[in-house]
Amino acid sequence: MAIPTILVEDCKAFRDRLVTSIEESTEVRIVAEAQTPSQALALVAELGSSWELMILDLFLKEGTGLSVLQACRERLPHQHIVVLTNMATPEMKRQCLKLGADEVLDKSSELDRLFERCDLYHMA
Repeated sequence: MAIPTILVEDCKAFRDRLVTSIEESTEVRIVAEAQTPSQALALVAELGSSWELMILDLFLKEGTGLSVLQACRERLPHQHIVVLTNMATPEMKRQCLKLGADEVLDKSSELDRLFERCDLYHMA
């Protein structure tokens, strides 16, 4: 069974490529997409406990993914958030992990690791 996933990414070209790659390479099914923090939080509320993974960019239209992380701190144990960003500096990683991210990965160099994480979440 595929992992129901929310993708929060404001760049349409990257989002489209990622959806295709991730659905072809992993057991992930993108069930919803958002471009802003408010859209992401509306999806979280709408989907309730049915989503299991969120792939979250930090720099979004109208805000940042940090507010999404903060709002999702009390999520259910089966719900995971992987931050996928171009700003995966040590300080940003610490901040995201402190706010509840399960992992922080660099968009430009760690997509393979994202796919590996998806497979691990699928097997859990």
